[in-house]
Amino acid sequence: MTNIYNFSAGPAVLPKEVLAQAAAEMLDWNGSGMSVMEMSHRGPEFISIYRAAERDLRELLAVPDNYKILFMQGGGLSQNAVIPMNLVGSSDATIDFVQTGSWSSKSIKEAARYARVNVAASAKDNNYTFVPPQAEWKLTPGAAYLHLCTNETIDGVEIDFVPTAQGDTTVVADMSSHILSRPVDVSKYGLIFGGAQKNIGPAGVTVVIVRDDLIGKALPFCPSAFDFKNVADNESMYNTPPTYGIYIAGLVFQWLKRQGGVAEMERRNMEKAALLYAALDADDFYQNRVLPPYRSRMNVPFYLRDESKNEAFLAGAKARGLLQLKGHKSVGGMRASIYNAMPIEGVQALVDYLNEFAGR
Repeated sequence: MTNIYNFSAGPAVLPKEVLAQAAAEMLDWNGSGMSVMEMSHRGPEFISIYRAAERDLRELLAVPDNYKILFMQGGGLSQNAVIPMNLVGSSDATIDFVQTGSWSSKSIKEAARYARVNVAASAKDNNYTFVPPQAEWKLTPGAAYLHLCTNETIDGVEIDFVPTAQGDTTVVADMSSHILSRPVDVSKYGLIFGGAQKNIGPAGVTVVIVRDDLIGKALPFCPSAFDFKNVADNESMYNTPPTYGIYIAGLVFQWLKRQGGVAEMERRNMEKAALLYAALDADDFYQNRVLPPYRSRMNVPFYLRDESKNEAFLAGAKARGLLQLKGHKSVGGMRASIYNAMPIEGVQALVDYLNEFAGR
């Protein structure tokens, strides 16, 4: 198969240029005689890689100077514990949540171990097919923070507006699966985080963008390696960071800049998503259950109305080089993740197959 298109939700497709560069530098990075995998994280070679990655990400997202960018371990899921341990101040605090799918549900369950939680709004009873209108959110005065998952990877629901909280309550956003896919006003959030393995790089790195005034408030039992102050004070080197993952993320940031930055990514992503949703909506053979205003540009779940044909559909897709289309085990069906690195040619190939399979 000459053309392979990987629609996995994560670990996910990476730009071919990035993989080619990493392959070329595998045995000898920049004349150092070392692979990045072998470098000391405190040596000048890796420090230069780290600082370039931090600088490029700050430029791509226009991160203000009063925010720190941290490269942490444990994946996005671990931040559901790390964030409350750093931000709540005490176990008597309340955290507000908007429940829009599987990942915000996981966040609610984990945060309840460290503070009170208030589900300010939920789309659970509607099978996560929309985002509850902000006017209906039942927010807590003086909440420690308001937590949202702005793109639900499993359920295919995306928040396309900047949420607001009550008073001085800060907004925390899990942007794991759509970070860098569209411009974002970082100043509207106290903290943004995302696991790298969806739209940035390989599994093992989590990016945390946190406002300075939120650092230094960790609960006494917070592990020292997860205390934002320790991580920030040591430029993400308090413990040995996932060095190779940071290196690949840095290459992705450079690639994004060469493509025209986040604004250009948004243009491409809108084009790809429109193409795919139009094909799904055009034929009764397929079904996307998310209401159109809330459909994710990154993660597109869909179902065959006759689910007895699921295995035949997946086998035919694999034969055409269209890989990892099986939906998450918790919801079934199919899912196409069309991140920044997925070219429009891959989406067109999927659309052609959708039409062919339905026709048969």
